[in-house]
Amino acid sequence: MNHLFAFAILAALTGSALADTATCNQQAADKKLAGAAMTSFMTKCEKDATAACQADAKAHSLTGAAMDSNVKKCVTTMVGTAPAAPAKPTCTTQATDKKLAGAALKSFMTKCEQDAAAACMDDGKSQKLSGAALDAHMKKCTAMAVGQ
Repeated sequence: MNHLFAFAILAALTGSALADTATCNQQAADKKLAGAAMTSFMTKCEKDATAACQADAKAHSLTGAAMDSNVKKCVTTMVGTAPAAPAKPTCTTQATDKKLAGAALKSFMTKCEQDAAAACMDDGKSQKLSGAALDAHMKKCTAMAVGQ
């Protein structure tokens, strides 16, 4: 019971203290970082956030699952969420924008569908999908990429 009470107090204190601090993602966006610089900055920022959150949890005498839960929530809050990547236009939208017709349209759509299928396969494998789950993912992902 004492751990639960301590966790509730720490969560309230941590939440208010973190609200005044820009997240790692906000700082990276403000600095207009990209590529290796962004990766390096985010790695260091996450390590710093983890160390600060662990020290804060220890200072409040949290242990075990309460400490782990608090540190995870604290780090997530300090790192922030990455900005959403701009949506890639579908194959159909790209073809329309390029005003393609006839053989050029057919060639473009074939290549675009192949590229979409390869990207979807990579995504499915990164999610460790197989069998029917991979087939369903491929069908939905490819259809969305093509614009069907």
